[in-house]
Amino acid sequence: MKRLHRLLICAAAALVSGAVLAQAYPSKPVRLIVPFPAGGPADLFGRALAQGMTERLGQPVLVENKSGVGGVLGIDAVAKAAPDGYTLGLNSSSTVSIAPFSLSTIPYKVTDLALITVVVRVPEVLVTHPSVPVNSLAELVAYARANPGKLNFASAGSGTITHLAGELLKVEAGVNMVHVPYKGAAPAVSDLLGGQVQMAILDVPVLLPHIRSGKLKPLAVTTANRVLTLPDVPTTAEANYAKVTSDNWYGLVAAAATPPDVLKRIHAAAVASLRAPALIEQFAKVSGIPSPSTPQEYAAFLAAEQAKWRKIVDAIGFKE
Repeated sequence: MKRLHRLLICAAAALVSGAVLAQAYPSKPVRLIVPFPAGGPADLFGRALAQGMTERLGQPVLVENKSGVGGVLGIDAVAKAAPDGYTLGLNSSSTVSIAPFSLSTIPYKVTDLALITVVVRVPEVLVTHPSVPVNSLAELVAYARANPGKLNFASAGSGTITHLAGELLKVEAGVNMVHVPYKGAAPAVSDLLGGQVQMAILDVPVLLPHIRSGKLKPLAVTTANRVLTLPDVPTTAEANYAKVTSDNWYGLVAAAATPPDVLKRIHAAAVASLRAPALIEQFAKVSGIPSPSTPQEYAAFLAAEQAKWRKIVDAIGFKE
C-alpha cells in the first residue's frame, strides 16, 4: 500500500508538473527553423507565420535558416531538438514526402516529427532565362531535343520537388537536360538570373518579381489550374504535359515527444495566424494559399503525398 501510495503521488506530481509546463509555455523565445536560405519562398512564408505566432504566443518566434540537402539538415535539427516546443520547423513537401524515398540515407524518420498543421500550398512555374530562344513549353521541348545535354535546369536541391518536377519533364518530353542542385531556391534564382543555368521549376513567390520585371520568361505553371498572379501563363496540362505537376507546400512540425498540451498551444497560435486576414492577403500576393489543418488532417494529407511521390520516384528511377 505504501508503494502504491508513493506511485500515486509521483503520478500526480508528473501530471501537475506537465500542466504547469504547458501553462507556462512559452516562457522564452521560440526558434522556427526554415531549412532553406533567406530570401526563398520557405523563408518568406516562415517569417510571416513567425510574426503571427509571436503576437499570439506572447514570446518572439525567431526564424533560423538552416539549409542543406534539400531541406533535410534543417528538419533533422528539429527532429533531434529537445521536445519542449521551443524548436519548431517549417518543413517543405520534399523533406517529408520525397526525401524518404529519393535519398539513400536520411537522418530522421517522419515519425520523429510531430505534425502540427499544414501552413501553405504554393504553385510552381517553369521559367527560362531570356537567352533561351523559346516562348512556350512546346518550343522549349523542341529546343531541348535539338540540343541534348546543353540545357541546365536549377533546383532547390537534389530530391526536392523542384528537382523531381524537372526530372518528370525530362521523362514525359523525352529530353536530355542537366540537373544543377542548389542549397535552396534563392541561390538557384540568383544563378538563373545570371544565366549560369537556363531554366527552373520553382515556387511562384520567389520567381514572380523577376517574371514581372521581364528578367525571366514563364512558360507554364505546373498546376491543375492557372494561377491568379500569372493569369496569362498556361498550365502544363494545356501544353499537353498533364503529368508534369508539382504543387509545393509547407507545414509546421516539432520533435515527436513534445508534450501534447504544448503542441495544442502551438497549433492554436499557428492556425489563428493562418486565418488572420492580413496574413491571408500577404500570402495571396505571391499565390500562397494558407491551409490550416488539424494534426490528423495533416497526417492524412502527408500519407497521400508520400504515395504520390514514391510512385514518381520509382517511375523515373531516381535515387541519391
